[in-house]
Amino acid sequence: MKSDVVTIKSGGEGFAQALEQAESTARFRSLSDKSALYLRLLTEEMTGMFRAIAGENEADFWIEDQDRDFELHLKAETMMTGELRRKFLAVSTTGQNEAAKGFMGKIRQVFETALEPENRNVPSLMSGGWFGTGAAAMPAMGEIQAEVWSLNQYKSSLDQGAKDEEAWDELEKSVVSKLADDVRITIKKGVVELVICKKLV
Repeated sequence: MKSDVVTIKSGGEGFAQALEQAESTARFRSLSDKSALYLRLLTEEMTGMFRAIAGENEADFWIEDQDRDFELHLKAETMMTGELRRKFLAVSTTGQNEAAKGFMGKIRQVFETALEPENRNVPSLMSGGWFGTGAAAMPAMGEIQAEVWSLNQYKSSLDQGAKDEEAWDELEKSVVSKLADDVRITIKKGVVELVICKKLV
């Protein structure tokens, strides 16, 4: 099943409708009170992340489910220019994105960077820094490549390698990383999509 698609804007428009979709999906699927709360919390975290993106942006939000496996989708096309983003960063004293802290803050940073038109075809967007682990170029239809980052792959890499205490701390404090079964970011041909996966009963 796929819910209605709601267009949300970084100014806040559509956020209430996105929450309504989460609640109506929970009712339609007769989810327990706890699962319905999880679905709402994940929706709030996802839309809250988008609201923090600088500039005027919009994205489509919807929920899909099959056999109690739920996926929350947030999909946007490139809109923000690199110049606009640099102007916002220049406001901070360090010139860096001070909001890009914590797990969802860093997901937002990748999502925001992917919205810059000049980055739409950069295959290395998620291959370095904090997101370098867990990112991979995945073949898509035809010659188009999609770059995908997965929370599960990232956690696995932390388990196998030397533990990054700061990274683990950020994951432990994140509502999304605690509740979600997986989180994926896909960048392909000028479109960036965030998907949060959760099995609910």
